[in-house]
Amino acid sequence: MTLISPARAVLFVAATAFGAPSVAQDVTLGALSYGPRPAYLIDKMAPSALKDQLQACLGQTPERSDFSIGHRGAPLMFPEHTVQSNLAAARMGAGILECDVTFTSDHELVCRHAQNDLHTTTNILVTPLAETCAQPFTPASGNEPASAECRTSDITLEQFRSLTPKMDGAFRQATTPEAYQGGTSRHRTDLYASGAELLTHAESIALFSTLGAKFTPELKAPVVEMPHNGFSQRDYAQALIDDYKAAGVPPEDVWPQSFQLEDILYWIEAEPAFGAQAVYLMDEFRIDGYSPMDPETWPHSMQELHDMGLRYIAPPLWMLVTVEDGKMVPSTLAMEARAADLKVIAWTLERSGPLDSGGGWYYQSVADLIDTDGDMFELLHVLAQDAGVVGVFSDWPATTTFYANCMGL
Repeated sequence: MTLISPARAVLFVAATAFGAPSVAQDVTLGALSYGPRPAYLIDKMAPSALKDQLQACLGQTPERSDFSIGHRGAPLMFPEHTVQSNLAAARMGAGILECDVTFTSDHELVCRHAQNDLHTTTNILVTPLAETCAQPFTPASGNEPASAECRTSDITLEQFRSLTPKMDGAFRQATTPEAYQGGTSRHRTDLYASGAELLTHAESIALFSTLGAKFTPELKAPVVEMPHNGFSQRDYAQALIDDYKAAGVPPEDVWPQSFQLEDILYWIEAEPAFGAQAVYLMDEFRIDGYSPMDPETWPHSMQELHDMGLRYIAPPLWMLVTVEDGKMVPSTLAMEARAADLKVIAWTLERSGPLDSGGGWYYQSVADLIDTDGDMFELLHVLAQDAGVVGVFSDWPATTTFYANCMGL
């Protein structure tokens, strides 16, 4: 595959096998930029050797890094899984970009975080396609919030293309679909939605290639019963890989992901070249009694996963760190993964909002040490230097790119 120089890439989403016309956009990638956020985070840090080291890097020239992974692009500011969100992530130096993959009613693959999120990530509720929703819009009433559920699997690819993406979110006190879409004056969920463009999986491959980035597609768990009109889970997992083969993408540039261990094992068996970098997304925290600090609570040891053929795992941030003697240190899970020669990818930085009160869900294991946005770099440093993670998903990749560049990762 021939890639245009990342410094002067022209966006081009190629015509796909789905029969869509080519879309060429006269937009150049331009020089990479961190923007002001890394400096803001450093300013928030308590005095330390790490802060001094990061401050000394503020004048460095940004470089693309595979350590920096765009989580659905750059959804801290742009509608997720859109051309614009991924262009922003690429401009911040993300070396790997993500398309969460799900399917339409005609079994075409598209980029959406979930099969049933169209009501919060697009304008579907204010279009004629609202009548296709599995759960129609229900206005807020009393203590009951407004609700809806709209699925990609209930519309065709052509219908999907007709939707307009928006920032993920909804106004739960809404009494009309229009109000549900827009959020409140404090949190406008239509912010930056103007002109954003949806992507099919094949189009994401063409776009990311042109931007000089690598690929980490995630096979999303279906919310419909499988097989779906003859489309089995294995068909679905194979279709994801087939899109990369059709585009001529080298397997070493692709990290296919899934929360379903069966998908990972399928890729290892059926597509070993791609399965070699398959990433097992870990959500064992959903199991009653589970603790990343206690191997007795794990469904599989790290060595058992390695023996199954896995080489990559991806737990959430908090599963990889703990507090010991008042300091942030790697968790038992992180250390066992290193001992088993498993590479670790962490998710998701810049997704918790301000960190002035413990950091929320992603920082729960070290909440006692989190009281300022600057602690984001403290966590990142422990993950990279002590836990040995090889990549970090971020909703604003400039943060991870800056750190990776500063530390020579």
